[in-house]
Amino acid sequence: MSSEAVFSIFIGAAIKSVAVLGVAWAVAFLMRRRSAAARHLVWSAAAAALLALPFLSASLPGLRIPGGTLLSTASTMFETTTTAAAGDRTAQLLGRRGATIAAASQPLRARLDWRTWVMLLWAAGAAVALLRLIAGCCAVWRARRRAALFGDREMTAELAGMLGIRDRVEVLETRAGSMPMTFGVLRPAIFMPSDAVDWTEERRRVVLLHELAHVRRGDVAAHLFARAAFTLYWWNPLAWLAWREFLKERERATDDLVLNAGARASDYAGHLLEVARNSQATPSLGWAAIAMARRSQLEGRLIAILDSEVNRKSAGRAAVWIAAVAAVAMVAPLAAVRAQDAASDDVDAVIRAAVSQRNHEILDSTAKAAEQVSRFDTAKKLLESSAQIRAEVSGTQSTDYGIGLLKLGELEQKRGNRSSAEEFYTRATLILGDRPEAAKALIFLGTSAAIKKDFNQAEIYFERAKQADPANAGIATLWMASMKQKSGDSFSAEALYKNALGMTDADSTDAATIMHVYAQFLREQGRTEEAADMVERADAIDKAIGKSSVKPMVADGGPYKMGAGVSQPKLISKTEPSYSEEARFAKLQGTVQLSVVIGADGVAHDAQVTQALGLGLDEEAVRAVANWKFQPGVKDGQPVPVIATIQVNFHLL
Repeated sequence: MSSEAVFSIFIGAAIKSVAVLGVAWAVAFLMRRRSAAARHLVWSAAAAALLALPFLSASLPGLRIPGGTLLSTASTMFETTTTAAAGDRTAQLLGRRGATIAAASQPLRARLDWRTWVMLLWAAGAAVALLRLIAGCCAVWRARRRAALFGDREMTAELAGMLGIRDRVEVLETRAGSMPMTFGVLRPAIFMPSDAVDWTEERRRVVLLHELAHVRRGDVAAHLFARAAFTLYWWNPLAWLAWREFLKERERATDDLVLNAGARASDYAGHLLEVARNSQATPSLGWAAIAMARRSQLEGRLIAILDSEVNRKSAGRAAVWIAAVAAVAMVAPLAAVRAQDAASDDVDAVIRAAVSQRNHEILDSTAKAAEQVSRFDTAKKLLESSAQIRAEVSGTQSTDYGIGLLKLGELEQKRGNRSSAEEFYTRATLILGDRPEAAKALIFLGTSAAIKKDFNQAEIYFERAKQADPANAGIATLWMASMKQKSGDSFSAEALYKNALGMTDADSTDAATIMHVYAQFLREQGRTEEAADMVERADAIDKAIGKSSVKPMVADGGPYKMGAGVSQPKLISKTEPSYSEEARFAKLQGTVQLSVVIGADGVAHDAQVTQALGLGLDEEAVRAVANWKFQPGVKDGQPVPVIATIQVNFHLL
């Protein structure tokens, strides 16, 4: 299961937990005239549902709820600038892939890292609470082993018989002044303070009856279970309020059972007050054992004990577990719910259909749609299945299979996984040889070798790329020029830059990229006027291509331009883009301009490059902007999609 899927399950459980607790509060309110035992069942059932939520969400098949994908737009300009030191990117990667740089250069990983930290924080908080619970259990077990038996065995047996308790219950002696407590699921035990021998017989009787009532109700098991459930959601204030209600209703239900056994309300209230006043709870034991009285809840308990109109009906011992099972069954459909946008299909169903038809094109097109909405794990799963179909139909040495590997390499390159992209590209070129389809893969492998300073191997790849597809000869030659420039051979570097321009369509994006890199070379040679002229020519090409390539953006209820009653979106937070390794190596600088739609959700959608730089900087700009957060534009008091232009400036020191 991918980290995205795990994060989705846990965040889904977090959101659903609010719904579960909200329903529990509503039910408890409606049952306010019922007995405390009945309300305690509600909170016990809520605890069971909370504990089951993440496990059910992970194991049950999803119930998909369609929801449309929001588009957005606004005619306004945003700008950001990223500055990086020129130099060898490989060395810097080893010591400088910090959180900010990684987030800017690889937004998918940034999101995954952020998600991972959220899950780790959640897990850390839950672990601390659960460790505290375990420590409390260990402390009680240790105290139990060391404790001596307390007297009044005959009284204990008599009271246990009155409550219908058949198993033997040990009564143990703890330090003087400690709070009476109950602990033990299979072998229950009651802890009485050593100075209880000085109490009146009536007080000992009442206290023992109260603690035996906890045993009769099975409260220790419910206590441990509920504490584990509520601490799993330690960050949620509703969970802590629910825990408080669970404790309150449990004690009141136990009081009701004591009163139903024949204790007089006024006498019982007086003894409870004296025990609470003169006894101290032990913190290390209180997390696991059930203390007789909590001072924070004492006033409410005393009022309930003395109120003759209170419903004191008790529930059977099995009622808690029946309620828990029923709650888990009722919450299962909620746990199975998955959010899904309109473009998402059942991936497994698509794969099964494609496999049955032996049609890889279905998977390729679905993978492309998934990639466009940054569902890269889904896209990879689809492309892997597509490659498997290609292998089964045409063989693992076929051109068709090699193209499948190329698609996987392209996906890994886009998501920033260079090592994985190299692996797929290497396998693809071994199959495709010097076919035209392999040219871009050969250039990528060449750039990777160049960045690693393996210039000889890089030149072999670039020469193969030139032979495979003349249309890519200009970019391959550009890289050869950059390597010569790196090695200090300025004469050969300039000749190759000029050759690269001569091999490329003068009005193409590749030509503009070569001009930008060539301009940087001219600046370093002190030829600033020539460099400025070269940049001007490159910018003119970029703008012309950008105008012709922009597609009209259409969304329901928009997109809108700023003005005419539409307010401008406001930038709340942004991730600075990072240099691609290729651009840093080639010393490429300039501006990438994007046209985006800032949706009603405050996120930039449908990014289109209207002014490109190439060598990976366009992709870096799109990735960074995808993580920006906006306050959306507003029309008639409602958030609306607004068209925006974003300029991302890349500079080298």
